[in-house]
Amino acid sequence: MLTREYPPDVYGGAGVHVEFLVRELRRLVAVDVHCFGAPRPGAHAYEPPPSLSTANAALRTLAVDVEIAAAVAGADLVHSHTWYANLAGVLGGALHGVPHVLTAHSLEPRRPWKAEQLGGGYRISTWAERQAYETADAVIAVSGGMRADLLDAYPFVDPARVHVISNGIDTALYTPAADPGALAAVGLDPERPVVIFVGRVTRQKGLPHLLAAAREFDPDVQLLLCAGAPDTPELAAQTTDGVAELATSRSGVVWLQEMLPRPQLRALLAAATVFVCPSVYEPLGIVNLEAMACGTAVVASAVGGIPEVVDDAVTGLLVGYEGVPASQFEAGLAAAVNRLCRDRSLAAAMGRAGRARAVAEFGWDAIAARTADLYASLLR
Repeated sequence: MLTREYPPDVYGGAGVHVEFLVRELRRLVAVDVHCFGAPRPGAHAYEPPPSLSTANAALRTLAVDVEIAAAVAGADLVHSHTWYANLAGVLGGALHGVPHVLTAHSLEPRRPWKAEQLGGGYRISTWAERQAYETADAVIAVSGGMRADLLDAYPFVDPARVHVISNGIDTALYTPAADPGALAAVGLDPERPVVIFVGRVTRQKGLPHLLAAAREFDPDVQLLLCAGAPDTPELAAQTTDGVAELATSRSGVVWLQEMLPRPQLRALLAAATVFVCPSVYEPLGIVNLEAMACGTAVVASAVGGIPEVVDDAVTGLLVGYEGVPASQFEAGLAAAVNRLCRDRSLAAAMGRAGRARAVAEFGWDAIAARTADLYASLLR
């Protein structure tokens, strides 16, 4: 398994996916994890060579990929996640003559704002990802929407090589058991409705749209932002200014910028009235599954694979984003949030339905079994 993120260094959905997929796969097959960063238990970890300490981040990434490709001798198959590790899969598969599987968590051509973070390295990341799609023996898409998107972005990919195996959720770990003191501990009033956002500070997650929508939230609605790891200093500053401005016009605005321990995050999700996901691009949105498993109603943009997770009007409310003005999208978010915060019994019912859906359809054990079956089909 080739990945940038692996516990304890997990900051995004791809890292969560790898963490739980590996845990379940190890019940079925032998898995060696090769990841980026400092040494850690359960994985081989690699850091860029000191000679590249001042080089563009994309070049440092490729240096790690080369090291990983050399290290996977003896594997029967390599499976890479995100562009960061895709080239390790390309090189490792070719060098050692084994199949390469990649999981499509996102697509570089659909994230042009990454140029703000990587500079010219964005052209390198896009090139590296394209090499992987051109040569991979099999591609896993985490949703039907992601499958359609990647076939549109990379029309040279044979559709027969693309398999939909969704993200999952550990419903024993993410539960509706709310800690009554979790909200008060971060400065929120448990008696007032709470809207929670969880995500990185990146343009993909649509945080500026949420801040604009929050101006129209009912006065008693509180907003909790669990948002860190900004892509750029400029984006960090923009978010800081936006949160500060919002806090001047309403009470109950709390921004937690540090990476929260999973038990605390789970407690906050379970205690919130509504989880909101204003993403402008989202292949699936694993954080929606986390909120649903915690029994929390979801308000989300109807983009990518989100409608395959959030059952509109059953487990939450979807808001149209594509093809509408930003102001209309933001008004839709505000209206949906206000509807659920005014009708707490409806929000609770949607939360219960979301929990049931997460349990029934998104268990990691079934996802690991399907992944292992795909491996077996390539090794026959």
